[in-house]
Amino acid sequence: MASEGKVAFITGANKGIGLETARGLGELGFTVVLGSRDEANGRAAAEKLRSEGIKKVEPVRFDVTRPEDHREIARFLADRYVKLDVLVNNAGIMLDDADFGAPGGVNTTTTVKPEILRKVFETNFFSVVALTQELLPLIRKSPAGRIVNLSSVLASLTLHADPKSPIYNMKGFAYDASKTALNAFTVHLAQALIETPIKVNSAHPGWVKTDMGGEAAPMELSEGGKTSVQLATLPDDGPTGGFFHLGETLPW
Repeated sequence: MASEGKVAFITGANKGIGLETARGLGELGFTVVLGSRDEANGRAAAEKLRSEGIKKVEPVRFDVTRPEDHREIARFLADRYVKLDVLVNNAGIMLDDADFGAPGGVNTTTTVKPEILRKVFETNFFSVVALTQELLPLIRKSPAGRIVNLSSVLASLTLHADPKSPIYNMKGFAYDASKTALNAFTVHLAQALIETPIKVNSAHPGWVKTDMGGEAAPMELSEGGKTSVQLATLPDDGPTGGFFHLGETLPW
């Protein structure tokens, strides 16, 4: 997909996988709008990218859980760019109180507090649906719109149900269930837009050395944005309604 003149908006883009995604798209020539809850952190991230030679980058203060921010970013993008070519729903939280490296694994299903469950779903699911709906009119104006939902292999019900799978003993219920719901949104939205050029896919970035992933993660931070960039730049005959990691299909 030719990237000249294309605009991408990435939530939670001031660090980690979001920043790596911004870097990857910026290097391809996209104008990248960085959403960051902290305005200063967003400006610092933009300056870092500019220092690396990525000039078409613009930070905006954005909190995915605030409906007023959804409306404001829609107005901003419409006034400044008219359309939106790529939306990367990257912002997310994990609040499960668990040691995922514990012997024998972990399962928080019987202990997670309702307020934690609601807070995680608000950020990882409800707010993503609302923001995507708010920005969809601008994405429809793109000749080749792309929506990337940052999921996780921990969303896979198939793998969670398989005692032989590598994630069978890693069950942080709030986070996992929120990402499973996000995958459902991907499937449903892709079908709703099947008659359009828009492609909607879920991305598992891998277990990456981020604040959330920790230092034990096998993937370097520089690799964390690769799947999102791939799905953001799919060709016209690329897939929609799928769940991918570095080009490989994952089970739902």
